[in-house]
Amino acid sequence: MRVASDVGGTFTDLVYYEYDEKTGEVGEIGTEKSDTTPPNFEEGVLNTIHRSDLKPADISFFAHGTTVVINALTERKGAKTGLITTKGFRDILEITRGNRPDIFNFYFSKPEPFVPRHLRREVEERTEYTGEILTQLKLGDLAAIVDDFKSEDVTAVAICFLHSYANPENEIRAAEELSSLWPEVSVVASHRISREWREYERTSTAVLAAYVHPVINRYLDSLEGRLRSEGFTGQPFVMQSNGGIATIAAGRANPITMVESGPASGVLGAVALGEMIGEPNIIALDIGGTTAKCSLIEDGKAVLTTDYKIDWSRTKAGYPIKTPVIDIVEIGNGGGSIAWIDEGGKLHVGPESAGAQPGPAAYGRGGTEPTTTDAHLITKRIDQDYFLGGEIVPDMDNVRRAFSGLAKRLGVDIDDAARGIIRVANANMVNALKLVSLNKGYDPRDFSLVAYGGGGAMHAGALAAELGMPKAIIPVNPAVFSAWGMLMTDLRRDFLRTRLVPMDEAAIQEVGEMFDGLAEEAVREFAADDVGPDRLLFRRHADMRYVGQDHVVKIEFPDGEVDAGKIAEAVDRYHRIHEREYEFRMDHPVELVNYHLVVFGKVTKPGLAKRRSTGKSLADASRGTREVDFDEFGSQVTAIYERALLEPGMEMDGPVIIEEPATTILVFPGQRGEVDAYGNIHIHLG
Repeated sequence: MRVASDVGGTFTDLVYYEYDEKTGEVGEIGTEKSDTTPPNFEEGVLNTIHRSDLKPADISFFAHGTTVVINALTERKGAKTGLITTKGFRDILEITRGNRPDIFNFYFSKPEPFVPRHLRREVEERTEYTGEILTQLKLGDLAAIVDDFKSEDVTAVAICFLHSYANPENEIRAAEELSSLWPEVSVVASHRISREWREYERTSTAVLAAYVHPVINRYLDSLEGRLRSEGFTGQPFVMQSNGGIATIAAGRANPITMVESGPASGVLGAVALGEMIGEPNIIALDIGGTTAKCSLIEDGKAVLTTDYKIDWSRTKAGYPIKTPVIDIVEIGNGGGSIAWIDEGGKLHVGPESAGAQPGPAAYGRGGTEPTTTDAHLITKRIDQDYFLGGEIVPDMDNVRRAFSGLAKRLGVDIDDAARGIIRVANANMVNALKLVSLNKGYDPRDFSLVAYGGGGAMHAGALAAELGMPKAIIPVNPAVFSAWGMLMTDLRRDFLRTRLVPMDEAAIQEVGEMFDGLAEEAVREFAADDVGPDRLLFRRHADMRYVGQDHVVKIEFPDGEVDAGKIAEAVDRYHRIHEREYEFRMDHPVELVNYHLVVFGKVTKPGLAKRRSTGKSLADASRGTREVDFDEFGSQVTAIYERALLEPGMEMDGPVIIEEPATTILVFPGQRGEVDAYGNIHIHLG
């Protein structure tokens, strides 16, 4: 059995299937959902396994995505952390950057450091940007720091020295001495997290990694222990933000790589789906119970960034994390997002969510605020008699009570209030989709929308139409698609080094030697995880800029031996991508700033099985009709179909609703739905 588990803000999802390693034969795919169970998230994982009647002893492959890291950071529930840094750099966490998050907004606040000033310590040491050590670390200074930290009940320590990305020798000595003096403390050294320059960003990343280190270790220990106690004997893997999986040991060592663990797997699932159905250009949209997340995929590749921030908004500068993360835009809009009215009488949706407990008003668990899910019930887009596959009978009296106060304040009836909530939610999601496309030089009309999560199919048709996209695709089992994406993911590690090199013929030897050195390091690290060189796939990238610029643009560096032709090709790629993103190019020297080697350890990944046609007609999948409110299209009598009974090649003209237990698919008037060979639903907007 191959199993993947994804812990979301509202639900914990499970996908599993039997796979014959010898023949490659794939068994029936099974899914399960359960409420997420904070703070003991492993309970939700085990609940889904038990509800699916799986035996951990029969599981040969287990991959896991978790929100533990991001929750610990956003909720400030990590460890009490101390920082040891180079003399003179104690206050870098408070100095931060002078950049405003919104250039026209002077009313913003700098982030409050995760480590207060009295827990930040300086030591005598100095490394030059070239890597030359100017002042050796005085190890004797650490004993007094340890005593102070112990008296303050510190349980995690971050170490970040100036220019340790170029030469980490002093940092290594400090980490070893600290662990010797204080074996029980969690120690995170910045060079183990990032070898990319930017002093503030590196320090922030090291501090955040140390802050969550004890939390994620306790969680992974508990999860692995529970699995082992029930008979699991395999190697568990965790999903990383860079779009690959890693061993639990690697996750414990560098927990910040899991900051966007779950969302990244959904994007990789969209990449795999696109490869199967011939759609290389995709915008992936994941709408869950709490948030909506979107990411752009060009030519079958997800866009990666190391300029990631948490807790960022127009009024907050956020906290940078210098680790490779799939470029994902996330907003607080999901099925459980609460609608509210501000002091000026304006309607908002989110970011606060009703979650799973108490959940939307329809759950009847004590929720009293109107949510997006409740709005879909009022418009009859969701069937009251088939809510969550019939598991819950919606409390419609409670829903109407929740909407009555909101509607009264807006001066409209309940139906208008429900339409307004859906419109505002759609507008928020359109803005997020523009951030990953139009704002970065991509035309959304050149991409297909792949929508998943419990709410993705409810909004996909309207969002794709708003952006002029040709089609929206709803994959098989969309509510657990992110978990399925983990089963389609390889082991992955990213190796980055900062070293400025002018991109001319003189750079040929240095560039070649640096990429070769990173490849040798990768082979050694994967060997420690019992992954041999024959299973490794290398992909080279480079961050480049015009000489004199501050920002960089990432390009894919050409494969093969580095020669004058490869250097020229890399420079040409840089010019083209820079022009696409910033609308200009310069006749100016170019330099390479960061080397970036991505290394995949190939994992067996069986694809979706094609569906068999039995010759049944569309009428055989009918669940009757009902009148549904399609907003500007008015209320229309709508054909309802059971998704499980649809077969490849079937087509249906909107308005149509396709139902499955965990989600509802809307095909608006003027749109056309089509079932492909794998059972995915294509909503054509032309």
